[in-house]
Parts: sequence; C-alpha cells; structure tokens
Amino acid sequence: MGEADLAVTANPLQRIPGVAIVLLLLIAVFGVLAPGFVSAANIANVLVQSTLLLMLSLPMTLIIMTEGLDLSMGAVLTLTSLMVAIVSVATGSMVLGFAAAVAVGLAFGIANGCLIAVLGIPPFVATLGTLGVAQGLALIVSDGQSVVGIPQSVSEIYSATLLGVPVPIVLAVLAFLIFHGLLYHTRFGTYVFALGGNREALTYAGLSPTRLLIGVYALGGAMAGVAGLLMTARMNAGHPTAGLGFEFDAIAAVAVGGTSFERGNGWLGGAALGVLAVGVLRNGLNLMALPSSIQVASVGALVIFALFFDGLRSRS
Repeated sequence: MGEADLAVTANPLQRIPGVAIVLLLLIAVFGVLAPGFVSAANIANVLVQSTLLLMLSLPMTLIIMTEGLDLSMGAVLTLTSLMVAIVSVATGSMVLGFAAAVAVGLAFGIANGCLIAVLGIPPFVATLGTLGVAQGLALIVSDGQSVVGIPQSVSEIYSATLLGVPVPIVLAVLAFLIFHGLLYHTRFGTYVFALGGNREALTYAGLSPTRLLIGVYALGGAMAGVAGLLMTARMNAGHPTAGLGFEFDAIAAVAVGGTSFERGNGWLGGAALGVLAVGVLRNGLNLMALPSSIQVASVGALVIFALFFDGLRSRS
C-alpha cells in the first residue's frame, strides 16, 4: 500500500465530496427546525423546484471551467420565458414559443462568446452588459406587465407526469445525462477542460479556442431558452423580472459543487448536488417563513462555508 493509499485510509472523509456533507447537514437541520420538511410531498417539491436551477447550473459549470462567468443568464432566462409566453399566446403553439425562446437564448449566448473571445472583454464586464440588454428587452416586449393567457399545452408541462415521475424531473435528468456525456465522453468536453487548464495546447493542436469558447457560451444561452419554457409553465405566465437572481443561485450551486474558477477543474455531479443544497436551503427557509433577503444572504453564506470546509479537508 502506497503513501497515497495510507492517507486516504487514515482520512476517509476526504473521499466524500464536501457538498454532499453540506447537503446532509442542511437536511438534518431543517428536518428538525422546519415543519413538514421531511414529508414526501415536500421532498418532491424540492426536486421539482430545483429543475430550473439545474438547467442553468449545467452550462454554468462548463462556462466557469473555461475561467469564465455568465452574469446575464438570469436576465436571459426572463427574456426567453417571455418569448415562450408571447409567441405561444399569439400563435397558440407551444413548439413555436419554445423555438423562439431557444433562438433568443442562443443569440445572447453567441453574443456573450463573441464579446469575450473575439473582442477580449472580461467575462464579468461582457455578461454584465448583456444582462442589462436582456433585462431592458424583457421590459420592452412585455411593457412591464405579466403576459397571461398561456395555452394549456405550455402550462401542463410543469404539472404533467411520465410513468408517475414529474416531467420537469424527467427533463432535468435527461439534461444532466446529455451534459455528462458531452463533457466526459466527447472531444468537445476534452476541449472544455483544455480551455480552462491549457488553452495554448488547443492552438498547438490546430484548434480555435475562440470558436470553442463561443460554443460554450452559446450552449449556455440555448439552455436558458430551454429553462424559459419550464419557467413559463411553472408560473403559467411570463413575468418581466421572474428570472433575475437565478444566475446568482447557479453560480453558487456550481461553486458549492466544487468547480474551480481556474485551471479548468469541474464536476457536473458536484453541480447537481450543489443545486440540491441551494434548493434545500431555500425550501427550508421558506417553511420557516423567513424573508427572501435572509434566503439570499444564506445562499452566499452557504458558498463561503462549503468552500471553507473543502479547504480545511484538503489541508488535513
């Protein structure tokens, strides 16, 4: 047995992801403090409500792995949700509304990628700018009002089940499997790791880091379009501010899940656990009737605690 094996044997906690320990602690705390938290109905509610965040956290993981960031994702989600509502109300077609949402999200993703990869604008600044553009457009197309009268074909997506499993959970699992296969079993996934860890190697191999980076951000925008359909179905309407703040929760979930903001280190499984941790935290605080301001502060505190905890474990 080598020294590394002895170290693992001596400290078995290092084999358990920090986010998993944090998630278990949250479940234990809210199981005691929050009435009805451990009921089957509430657990199912947490899973369904977490699907939207997972849809954003999966591409956010890839973006952060490239040493990037997308602050516009929440605003783009708002705009794509409105596109679903407006187009489906005007045409009566869920498919056309969904197509419009994905097209708009894809356009913003490509714009983000071009600003960052082609013009060399830092991701924070570039996506902060497109956040403002997306939010402004959301207010313009909706005239600042909710879009109601959504066709039943849209609203039923959120409440429907497939073999007894809620459709949002089915879509979330499918999205996770697709991203897992893309990141770990395709050349594109290998290139995503290289974008954050060794971008020069891509150039030496005759590949274009610029195009690949645009592709990563485009994927994030397209997924915001997919999530827009779920958001519209969830609220049975389109609201001009509904998605604001989702980018914060997505970044928090990815950070809590162990994805590094440098060197191209990322883990989709950790992001999924991070999504559950954020979902459990918000749900538990809701059941305790704490205000939304406390919830936002608590998510920030969760990120700090999880990163601090992982740091302690890595040094032990």
